[in-house]
Amino acid sequence: MAPVRGAKRRSKAAAEKKAAMAAAAAAGGALGAGGGDWWDGFCMRMSGALSCMEDAQRFESIFKMSRRTFNYVCSLVKDEMMVRSSSYAFLDGKVLSLEDRVAVALIRLNSGGSLVTVGSSVGVNHSTVSLITWRFVEAMEERASHHLRWPDSGEMEKIKSIFEKIQGLPNCCGVVDATHITMCLSSAEPNCKVWLNHEKNYSMVLQAVIGPDMRFMDIVTGWPGTMKEWSILHSSGLFKLCEKGARLNGSKREVSVGSEVGEYLIGDAGYPLLPWLLTPYQENNLSDSKVEFNKRHAAAITVAPRTLSKFKDTWKFLHGEMWRPDKHRLPRIIHVCCLLHNIIIGLQDAASAMDEACVLSDHDTNYKQQVCQLADENAVRVRDKLSEHLACR
Repeated sequence: MAPVRGAKRRSKAAAEKKAAMAAAAAAGGALGAGGGDWWDGFCMRMSGALSCMEDAQRFESIFKMSRRTFNYVCSLVKDEMMVRSSSYAFLDGKVLSLEDRVAVALIRLNSGGSLVTVGSSVGVNHSTVSLITWRFVEAMEERASHHLRWPDSGEMEKIKSIFEKIQGLPNCCGVVDATHITMCLSSAEPNCKVWLNHEKNYSMVLQAVIGPDMRFMDIVTGWPGTMKEWSILHSSGLFKLCEKGARLNGSKREVSVGSEVGEYLIGDAGYPLLPWLLTPYQENNLSDSKVEFNKRHAAAITVAPRTLSKFKDTWKFLHGEMWRPDKHRLPRIIHVCCLLHNIIIGLQDAASAMDEACVLSDHDTNYKQQVCQLADENAVRVRDKLSEHLACR
């Protein structure tokens, strides 16, 4: 969908955020201040080093989000998660509450532990962990999809101003990048080779457009690890929308007298150079203006690997260490983890620790940089205009 202009859409976005804050506050009140009976009871079912932490720190260590954000997630999925209110019980026979169910699902997603390990840690059968986690995924898809959408025109103007303020790139709308989600497949499985990437790991690719606040603006996943970054881009809805002018079609920016550039994304050398997707210069002996462009481009693009690294570090289920992931369900689980990532940022969650100063490992450690030599002639001129503009500043 193309960005929608106008005050009506901005008002709707503001109303959604206000409703989210109200829901989180209401849920927090219902559960009791300072943790309440549910959290006290859940803590008693868990053991280990967590017991010596402060209450808030312990909660955030387990769920990778604050209590306030957890309450909001519960409010989102309540109706779907409680359809069969008496279907799930602890091993001692006590029926799991809404909070218990959300807690089990989040532990499964962010710990990366097996069904048996997660079940043992909280006192439920491993089959119950599986059923609850999938129910949670379905509920999040149904109720939280609005947390991952393309920005409207007002939001995009703010994004562009941040990129220009920080790195001096005018009219930049985001960064596109991709990462491999490792899978545990058997070599005996039919068609397994299509999932075997260039580093000889079985994987599924996640492509994402990321804003300066580390929020996902657009994602596509489900493609096998054998596909190159540019092939996935070309197959995506993002590519089709941008090529026909239905996205990145906002106001142009004058960079010199009689010279202007439209909205664009930036990406690494693994992507083609397009009028709406600018990649770094790759040749040797660059002019000073081109060196300056590459310098600014490299600094701005770091938000993507940092985001993907933090994302995969939080949702360890995506490390491929779990039992035989269903490759037909995995794209939906990846999508829900992206929704949760955005919710944490949207509620300005201190527990998320999405701090520019944090040092994280590369999201695709030991993966060699792919290089795409495809370059659109118009894009070459656009990039040259920008490099000359930056050199004069």
